[in-house]
Amino acid sequence: MSFEMTKGLFKYDFIDQHAILGIPLDSEFSDIRKRYMKIARRLHSDTCSFEDQADKDWANQFLSKMVTPAYNKFSKESDRKEYNLLLTAIGKRVAKEVKMQFDSAAARELATVKDWEDAYKTAVGKLALKQYESVQETQDAIDQISELNMVYLLRKELGGGVVTPPPLPKKEDSTVVDPKTKKQDPVTPPPPPPKPPIDSLADRACVRAQGFMDSKNYAKGALELKEALKREPKHSKAHGLLAMCYFQQNQATMAKLEVQKALASDPEEPTALEVKKKLEQALEKAKKGEKKPGFFASLFGGKKK
Repeated sequence: MSFEMTKGLFKYDFIDQHAILGIPLDSEFSDIRKRYMKIARRLHSDTCSFEDQADKDWANQFLSKMVTPAYNKFSKESDRKEYNLLLTAIGKRVAKEVKMQFDSAAARELATVKDWEDAYKTAVGKLALKQYESVQETQDAIDQISELNMVYLLRKELGGGVVTPPPLPKKEDSTVVDPKTKKQDPVTPPPPPPKPPIDSLADRACVRAQGFMDSKNYAKGALELKEALKREPKHSKAHGLLAMCYFQQNQATMAKLEVQKALASDPEEPTALEVKKKLEQALEKAKKGEKKPGFFASLFGGKKK
């Protein structure tokens, strides 16, 4: 049974646990637990009030595969901190979007309203009231709440500034008048533009790793990147970021190896070039007789006698 979600923060290969539970991003754990218990009673097979058996089966599956894992993500303080770091990284990525389209009216309103923080909580609470009344309402509510979360992160990243999304595309008149018959003939609409390529698993891992790196958790970032490179061993950006993680952890030899791998796939990979420059600068300092840090010893053949 598939539970595919593609709107709001889900577009960034991010599982929006807050949207699944129908809670604001700044919710306290006590409120998260209360919300989870309410949803669990609603969806559990022993207490579910859905009439159709297929809907009951869906509810039971959704509870076990989506709702409970979402709650578990907040159960441990360490997991909450890690999740919040990823949220911060996603917020920075969202802020870099040149063109951003909001599908829901609630998100478009939140983008420009003055008291946006209060409006955000009110809008999320309103959607949460009917979030689990039916299968369709569940999906719609999660999509809309995740869009609200996206706008909230965006405005927070911009210091509360107003966001002006591009206008919705206007519907063109699909008929023309034949000058001879005076009748309207249908016009064949132009083909839709090609869909942008879906990010690879390594691309998505790079986003998560960058979030860890922004918070200076380079060990976590390195683990994320190494897992991705097992699947896509020639992904230049992942090698470049891994080189930076090693560099920041004082592992110069490993950083040098990852730089070489990154540049072998893409000679212009920016992070790899940055790490290469840092390594070269350290080498120059060593040649001039300046005191070199211990982490460069492996690059220079050990200590001088």
